[in-house]
Amino acid sequence: MSDQKAQDEGRKKVAELIKDIKFAMLTTTERDGSLRSRPMTMLDQEFDGDLWFFVGASSPQVGEMRADDQVNLSFANPGDNAYVSVSGTAQILRDRQKMEELWNPIFKAWFPDGLDDPNLALLKISTTQAEYWDSPNGKVVQLIGFAKAMLTGKQAEVGESQKVSLAD
Repeated sequence: MSDQKAQDEGRKKVAELIKDIKFAMLTTTERDGSLRSRPMTMLDQEFDGDLWFFVGASSPQVGEMRADDQVNLSFANPGDNAYVSVSGTAQILRDRQKMEELWNPIFKAWFPDGLDDPNLALLKISTTQAEYWDSPNGKVVQLIGFAKAMLTGKQAEVGESQKVSLAD
């Protein structure tokens, strides 16, 4: 399989797994090297390799991303046994057209002046790689798999796990 085809399939699989997840944990690096994570609200958009979020321009995470633009996003959908970790490069933007495209009035709870809020900024994460764990089987099938592994001494096969490159 070609590298481009593998990237396209990996991007499609990641898009499928994260499409219904409403929150992600964003991890940044502080100046002393320690890691910090916080929840971020997913914007309604089709995943094409970039992820977008609204952020406060004066927030601590923006300062952390300006010092070190490498970030990680973790997604979890325990009900569907789907987990995704995405790494990428962060950019802070003030693109009014993109803000209008992604805006939802609910964000006024964080940005009272809406699109004219002076603290409103966009966080664009250009993804470079991802790893996912997907176990689409039901709980009963998983339990049988675990029991079989315990009885045979072999590793349980409960789903799919793959590391994928998303960078072009």
